[in-house]
Amino acid sequence: MKKILAMVLCLCMVAACFAGCNAEEGSQKALKVGVIQYMSHPSLDNCYNGVAAALEASSLEVTIDRQIGSSNAAESDCISYAKNMVAANYDMIVAIATPAAQAAFAAVEDTDIPVIFCAVSDPVSAKLVDSMEKPGQNCTGTSDVLDLKAQLEMILAFQPEAKTIGILYTASEENSLTNLKNFKDVCAAKGITVEASAVQNASDIPAAAEALAAKVDCINNFTDNNVVNNLSVLLNAAEKYGIPVYGSEEEQVKNGCMASVSINYVALGKVTGEMAAQVLGGADAGAMAVKTITDAELVYNSDVVSQLGLTLPAQYENAINVK
Repeated sequence: MKKILAMVLCLCMVAACFAGCNAEEGSQKALKVGVIQYMSHPSLDNCYNGVAAALEASSLEVTIDRQIGSSNAAESDCISYAKNMVAANYDMIVAIATPAAQAAFAAVEDTDIPVIFCAVSDPVSAKLVDSMEKPGQNCTGTSDVLDLKAQLEMILAFQPEAKTIGILYTASEENSLTNLKNFKDVCAAKGITVEASAVQNASDIPAAAEALAAKVDCINNFTDNNVVNNLSVLLNAAEKYGIPVYGSEEEQVKNGCMASVSINYVALGKVTGEMAAQVLGGADAGAMAVKTITDAELVYNSDVVSQLGLTLPAQYENAINVK
């Protein structure tokens, strides 16, 4: 009888042990991922949608805390968000756009919190990685490199007589400085002059856009967050002088730019989210090469083309109309 009681007690202890283990596994809290989005505009919103979709599709249990910078204080907002996320010991920070990534990268210094960035045109110049192939830090992500040669070819197809192309950019945005340098090189090879006008913040845009539109054949817009967030101001200035604005992605064309060799920002966000899931699963961010989306498609707004008295070039007859 004593032996039977001993066996029963033993089985009960084993069962309790397994129950305790299962309860511990079941109560394991979700991974906390902070998402810092520089500001709210369609391109960056699409990036977030892609990131969220990829994390949701992963096998990980993830809770996302999304913070978006305000249009008037986006940089300081991002710095504050990053510091708060570090103080709360988040498992990861995903940063959308260069200023958000720089804020997150600075905040995680001396911690083991990884940063995965999205839509950073030149992460090397932004000092987020040592190189595109070997980031070296606890930080990696995706780059929205623009096909500037294809963009110029498109502009000249619409406007063969164009000689001067305007660029409005924010002086403090690393991605815009890189794109401007590269675009000037591409244009110089074709004998095209680039008239660039720098702004510091949103309040500078109306006057700068007006002055720029008055002296160029068209305006080419990058992924400059400040300018994109105030795109309607630039479009109004261009309309006054009867010139087109070319965008850098589909959402800008939907909102009034004439055409673009467009990056798919939802797809870029999905790649970012997949990388984030790998790092959360144990992969080394510092050894994970920065990824880019190289596939781009020409999109145009037929209403804008008609309003400007232009026609869709024959070589782009299969382009996507997003009016």
